[in-house]
Amino acid sequence: MAQWSANINVMLKAIRPAGRAMMRDFKEVDKLQVSKKGPNDFAKRADQRAEEMLQEALFEARPNYGFVGSGGRETKGEDPTRRWIVQPLDGLENFLHGLPHWSISICLEYKGEIVASIILCPVIEELFLAEKGAGTWLNEQRVRVSGRTGLDQMVFATDLPGGTRGHLPTQIKDLARVSPSAGGIRGMGAVGLDMAYTSAGRYDGYWNRGMKYWELAAGLLLIQEAGGLVEAIELHKNPMETGTIIAANGEGHAKFAKLVRNT
Repeated sequence: MAQWSANINVMLKAIRPAGRAMMRDFKEVDKLQVSKKGPNDFAKRADQRAEEMLQEALFEARPNYGFVGSGGRETKGEDPTRRWIVQPLDGLENFLHGLPHWSISICLEYKGEIVASIILCPVIEELFLAEKGAGTWLNEQRVRVSGRTGLDQMVFATDLPGGTRGHLPTQIKDLARVSPSAGGIRGMGAVGLDMAYTSAGRYDGYWNRGMKYWELAAGLLLIQEAGGLVEAIELHKNPMETGTIIAANGEGHAKFAKLVRNT
């Protein structure tokens, strides 16, 4: 795709400096491991600084749009039909442990629908981009969801259970149902990148529960524009409202969804 829309260009102009700033901070994290409290506070400050950079750049270009940042903090815009949804640091635990699997995302919502999305992984300089009706792209190359159809050949991603999550028992039951039929399950700890990887066919499907809409918003359009199907775990519901998701390629989605839903 040679020409991006004006809004995509605004997003690109905002996300690249934020990515460079986050990389500078990421290179400092390993120096803080001697302090139990240090890395966590440092990562949160890095997250906040990146959000401020993104908000400033987006408001400068589109002063009438709304803005949603970390934790769902929302600034209403004069235009009630459009708002940016930003996740300045997806994969905070990875970031503060020095794991290079984290990302920054920006998406644009218009009348309740995501119409443009960018997810940037600064560490390996991968930028996933989608615009409604224009497909999904990875560093200027068009990407699509995988074509695998046999569950035993498919690798799925999710959040692996941790004791601090309220939906731990349900997650464990999900894993018990999906694992025996799947080719593999991965839990890399960054929702946006898991969804971006699904859009590029690296994963064959993705499911999750207990998410906030700003965590999954950008990834939804990436998967849809790459030819995948995205649904809430609850039938006929919107993932942005339920915080649950089942996503996969068209051929494998029905079998995968049946496993997750236990129907």
